[in-house]
Amino acid sequence: MSTKDFIEKDYYKVLGVPKDATEAEIKKAYRKLAREFHPDANKGNAKAEERFKEISEANDVLGDPKKRKEYDEARALFGNGGFRPGPGGGGGSFNFDLGDLFGGGAGTQTAGGGFGDVFGGLFNRGGAGATRTQARRGQDIESEVTLSFTEAIEGATVPLRMSSQAPCKVCSGTGDKNGTPRVCPTCVGTGQVARGTGGGFSLTDPCPDCKGRGLIAENPCEVCKGSGRAKSSRTMQVRIPAGVSDGQRIRLRGKGAPGERGGPAGDLYVVVHVTAHSVFGRKGDNLTVTVPVTFTEAALGGEVRVPTLGGPAVTLKLPPGTPNGRTMRARGKGAVRKDGTRGDLLVTVEVSVPGDLSGKARDALEAYREATAGEDPRAELFEAAKGD
Repeated sequence: MSTKDFIEKDYYKVLGVPKDATEAEIKKAYRKLAREFHPDANKGNAKAEERFKEISEANDVLGDPKKRKEYDEARALFGNGGFRPGPGGGGGSFNFDLGDLFGGGAGTQTAGGGFGDVFGGLFNRGGAGATRTQARRGQDIESEVTLSFTEAIEGATVPLRMSSQAPCKVCSGTGDKNGTPRVCPTCVGTGQVARGTGGGFSLTDPCPDCKGRGLIAENPCEVCKGSGRAKSSRTMQVRIPAGVSDGQRIRLRGKGAPGERGGPAGDLYVVVHVTAHSVFGRKGDNLTVTVPVTFTEAALGGEVRVPTLGGPAVTLKLPPGTPNGRTMRARGKGAVRKDGTRGDLLVTVEVSVPGDLSGKARDALEAYREATAGEDPRAELFEAAKGD
């Protein structure tokens, strides 16, 4: 985040809260907006993604009491026209020395209580610690994994081979083949340089000479070309939680590319693909299965054994006169939910019609047909059709 962004962006407006909002109000507003504009809920929507970034940035500042205090102080000094330079800096109505304003004279900008210390606290830059090189967060990595239907329901540990940028092993991340880079003289190791904007103060940009690293390699490493980062491959055992669905995107914090100079690792995003099962299907947290039954079981009723996924069969009782296509429920035999409970197994009955009848079976059905000759199951259908 640049100093200009820190001063000009109204994070209270981004979250839709007043400037005196409590921590609880800020947290509530952030959670509501994050759910609404999260990329997973707005796939392919670039505007929603950009809005989500703004919301996250605002919460990162206002959700931290220390950062919020520094932000409010910066806005009070420079935001909304609160600071106006003198005639030499843009046409203001008065002139004064910035060193006097923050304590000490013009030569005390890096002394205790001076101008440099104020902005070092506000923007984590400058001040007495300006020569320290900044830590960098590792990159986020996205990978894919294909699971069987059963693995997706029960959970599985799978190996993932990933490629990412990591500290170069040849130069130990220094960027120099001799392992002795020097501090960049342009930015004095901060990785940033000041850019004057007029009015007596300046903004900062990444140093063009060291590309923001704060270090320069006198003898660039042949592998990483002086960047200190090189492509690295590794295999990681990743636990996929039970109950994942096809296309789901899982975030594993801190499992991405390693950070640089003590910075935190990035995150790993795993997109899950699930192969179809020959018997079972899925509807949300419920599993589905179609079970064939005989005509006599459907007509007279009876008990039917039904397979479950990875467990013993269950027995369902068919009531007499069960129609074809009726769905019954075996509770607790479905997919695992987030709270650890299970959905149900939805069992759909399919009446099986025999293709070849023996003599006795045919005679019995002929007798049944004669006994029910006066019944027309399609009579109501035709009667209803006349009404439309």
